[in-house]
Amino acid sequence: MSVKHFFILILLTAAIGVRAQHTAPSDTVLKGSTIEVIQSYKPEVKRAPKPEWVPQLPPADTTHPQLNLEVPQQTLYYTYSSQPLRPLALGKDVPKPPYESYIAAGGGNLSTIYLDAGTNAFWGKNFETDIHAHHLSQSGDILNEHTALSGIEAEGMYHADNSEWHAGIAGERNQYADYGYNHNLHDYPFDSVKQVYTTVRATVDMKNKTDSTDRFFYHPAVTASYYGAKMNTSEISAGINLPISYKLDTSLDLVAALSGNVTEYKTGNWNNYNNVAEFLPGVVLHHGPLSGHALLGLAVGGDGTGYVLPDILAAFRLPDTRYVVTAGWQSSLRQNTYEQLTTENPYMRSFYDLQQTKKDEVFLGLEGPVGNHFLFSARGSWWNFESLPTFLNDTGDKKQFYVAYDNVKAFSIHVAVRYTQANTWSVGATADYYAYYGGTQKYVWQEPNVSMKGDLAINVSKKFVAHTYFALLSGIHARDTVGPPARIGTLKPIADLGVNAEYTIIPRLSAFAELDNLLNDKYQRWYGYQAYGLNVYGGLRLKF
Repeated sequence: MSVKHFFILILLTAAIGVRAQHTAPSDTVLKGSTIEVIQSYKPEVKRAPKPEWVPQLPPADTTHPQLNLEVPQQTLYYTYSSQPLRPLALGKDVPKPPYESYIAAGGGNLSTIYLDAGTNAFWGKNFETDIHAHHLSQSGDILNEHTALSGIEAEGMYHADNSEWHAGIAGERNQYADYGYNHNLHDYPFDSVKQVYTTVRATVDMKNKTDSTDRFFYHPAVTASYYGAKMNTSEISAGINLPISYKLDTSLDLVAALSGNVTEYKTGNWNNYNNVAEFLPGVVLHHGPLSGHALLGLAVGGDGTGYVLPDILAAFRLPDTRYVVTAGWQSSLRQNTYEQLTTENPYMRSFYDLQQTKKDEVFLGLEGPVGNHFLFSARGSWWNFESLPTFLNDTGDKKQFYVAYDNVKAFSIHVAVRYTQANTWSVGATADYYAYYGGTQKYVWQEPNVSMKGDLAINVSKKFVAHTYFALLSGIHARDTVGPPARIGTLKPIADLGVNAEYTIIPRLSAFAELDNLLNDKYQRWYGYQAYGLNVYGGLRLKF
């Protein structure tokens, strides 16, 4: 084809196109045509599902009060599989967990009623929630020796583009009875010695999402609570915490935190405010083998007293080793709210002298691994306590405890070891020794000077998990009610041994059992209050 013919063909084609634009209707359908839209996308890895954690038994209230044993988290079996690449245009595919809810029920030898249930069924692309309800009630062989703990907790997390929001609310009813009196001399009905602590708590906090390029980090939080007991006793508290940090470079951060708590305590016609506010600026260092922080807290207590609260920590990794030497000086101020004190000793009197505690610790420690399975840590400390609350037992008939404040010093040694064999088994132990001196009280009442704890967790198989614990307390001093005058007594050392296990019958159903105080030692953690003794209960757990 010549060049002339080529130009003639182009002109004819253009003319036909112009005519078609003026004559064709706007909704022309191209019959028999295929339209292919090609869109470029960046592949994205679909979010992997969270592992399914097998629910575990909560710590049982096996003594009065319980020893607050810290059982380590068990190593559980779970599966993980990577997800295929999907186009962005198709969105994220977030799989549902295999079991979103569970319910457990059981009973035992101490007229035990055990109920436990939880769910995370309410969740979506940008949020998740958890709801947990529980109940445990038990009765011993002593008149009015009865406890009952019931509660419900709910929390949720919302993931925004640049921040994460968290909110939670919880309610709890904790029932005790002052049964430590001489039952040969007195016969009290249960309602006259019953004590019920009721807690309602709410919290809201948020934090900004950061990456390696961000310099600012903040995490404000607001809390509010109500704590009530019998005899017209109540405590209302509201608190705020505003921490912020700024990254100067890869090894140095500037940090600051402003916190405060307002608490009003009422009992009968008497009320008192127990407030605290603190500003805590400082720096955080992380440079090679050296890390730590230097903070200087400036606080104001409830009576207007000012406090200087240093928080200094230095950690140095020894050259060519994995051992870390730590040293520091840390101070803190505690409000000693009614909730804090009765959580430690539920048998204390509702009317008490309110003082705040300043605590200083100067310490030196060493920690690190030995081989691939063994970890250890050791720490020696010197303490100075100003207005340390101790519990001095009443020599009357009801065995309630007074709060006696003590200005005292102490030396302490803390040792912890743990050996872990993959996900098969793990064994560990901790020991603490305190030597108190120079106190304004004769003894640090009802506080042990020796505390030891140990645990062994075993994954016998994928279906059977078990762990055992051991605890020892000694050196607890109290006033003997024989008198007058009252004599000083040292309580018998406390030894507690227990085991619990869970066996998966089928994926949805498992059986659990808990055996506490296997030594059947009816010891006294608080003078006059004998522990339950052997405590056995078990039941079934259904997941759905």
